[in-house]
Amino acid sequence: MPAPGGLLAELAARISADPFNAVATAIFLVAVLHTFVAARFMALSRRIQAQHDRRADAAGRPRLPSVAAELLHFVGEVEVVFGLWAVPLLVLLALFKGLGEAKHYVNETIHFTEAVFVVIIMALASTRPVVELAERLLAAVARLLGGTVAAWWVAILVVAPLLGSLITEPGAMTIGALLLGRRFFARDPSPALKYATLGLLFVNVSIGGTLTHFAAPPVLMVAGAWDWGTPFMLSHFGWRSAVAIVLSTGLVRIWFHRELHDLDTQTSLEDLSRADKGTGTRVPIPMWVTLTYVAFIALTVMNSTYPVLLVGGFLFFLGFDRATAAYSALEDFRTPLLVGFFLAGLVIHGGWQAWWIAPVLSRLSEVPLFFGAMVLTSFNDNALITYLATLVPNLAEPARIAVVEGAVVGGGLTVIANAPNPAGYALLARYFDNAIHPLHLFLAALLPTVIAILVFRLL
Repeated sequence: MPAPGGLLAELAARISADPFNAVATAIFLVAVLHTFVAARFMALSRRIQAQHDRRADAAGRPRLPSVAAELLHFVGEVEVVFGLWAVPLLVLLALFKGLGEAKHYVNETIHFTEAVFVVIIMALASTRPVVELAERLLAAVARLLGGTVAAWWVAILVVAPLLGSLITEPGAMTIGALLLGRRFFARDPSPALKYATLGLLFVNVSIGGTLTHFAAPPVLMVAGAWDWGTPFMLSHFGWRSAVAIVLSTGLVRIWFHRELHDLDTQTSLEDLSRADKGTGTRVPIPMWVTLTYVAFIALTVMNSTYPVLLVGGFLFFLGFDRATAAYSALEDFRTPLLVGFFLAGLVIHGGWQAWWIAPVLSRLSEVPLFFGAMVLTSFNDNALITYLATLVPNLAEPARIAVVEGAVVGGGLTVIANAPNPAGYALLARYFDNAIHPLHLFLAALLPTVIAILVFRLL
C-alpha cells in the first residue's frame, strides 16, 4: 500500500533514507539529455575533422584522424551514451557505498540477459539467409498489393512487426530496418516521410510482439508472474495490436500517397536491391542452409532467458556460419555489439530508478496507470516499467492489462523506450546523415501512438 503523506512525501523519505537515489536519478537524467544533443557532437566532430584536414593539406602532411574529432564522434554515438554515463554512476556508487557494493550491484542485482539476447538475435536476423527468406515472404505480400514502392512499404511496416510475435521484437526490428533500408530509404524520400516511416516502424514493432507471451520484452517480464499465456495475449492484446498497425500504416500511406507514387518513377527496386547487396551474382543459398539459420533463431528464442545457453548456441552458430561462408557470413557484428552496449548501460541506470517508479505506479488507478506507464516508458525501457509493476502487491487484472498496454503503446516515442529501438536506430541512422533527431522521432511517432491509444482504450 502507498505510504501516508502523498507521493512527494514518500519520495522525499526514500531520498532521506538513501541519498544515492537522487544521485543515480540525476545522472540518469543527464544521460537522457545527452541523447538529445548527441547529434550536435557528431556535427562538431565533422567540422573539427574538416578543419584538421584543411590544415594538413595546407602543410603538405597526410590526412590523419583528429583526436578531438574522434572523441567528439565517440560521445556523439547514441549507442554509447548510457554506457558512458554508467561509469560516473558506478564510481559514485563505490564512493557512497563502497567498492564491494558497486561490484555486487553489477554482478548480482542487475541482469544483462536481455542485452545479450538482443545482440545475438540481431546478429542472426541480419544474416543473408534470414533476410532473403523474409524478403521472399514480404515480396509475396507486396505483389498482392501491386508490387510498387508503396506496396513494399506497407508490407514491411505491417508484416515485419507482426512477425515479431514469433521471431521476437529485436529480430523483427532488424529485418524490418534492413528491408526498409534496401527497398525504401535507398530511394532517398523526403525527411518528413523518412521520420514518419521510422516512427511508424518503432510503434508497430513495439505493439506487434504482443500476439504471444514470449516475444516482447515488456510482456516477457510479466507473463510468468501473472500467468499470461499466448491465448490470453491474443484475446486481450494481439488483435488490437494488429488493428492499430493496419490503421496507422494505412493513414500514413494515405497522407504520403503522392510522394510514395513519385518514388516509383525512380531507379527500379531490383537495381536498388542489387546495389545494396554489392553484386547480382551471389551464389544461391541452399534451402538446408536457410533452414539451419532459422533453427538457430528458434533455439535462441527458446533459450532467451538462459544466458549460458544463449552464448553457447551462438558459438555453435558462428562455427556453422564459417562453414557455410560461401553462402553467407556474419559481416556486421559491430552494430549488434553497440546496441547491446546501449541496452547494458540502460539496465545499469534503470536498476536505480525503481525507488521513484514503483511508488508512482502503485498510486495510479487503471486509466491513469495506462497513461502513466506510457509516459514513464518514454524515459525508461518499457520492460523495466512492466517488471516494476509485478512488484506492486495485489494489482488487479484490469490494472495489470493497463500497465502493459501503456508500456507497449509508448514504446515507439523515443530510442530508449523499447529494447529493439536502438537496433532500428543503428541500422537506419545512415539515411539520416547519422543523426536521428529525438524530437523529430517523437513527433513522427505521435500519430501511430495516438491510434494505438484509441484502439487499446476504446475497442
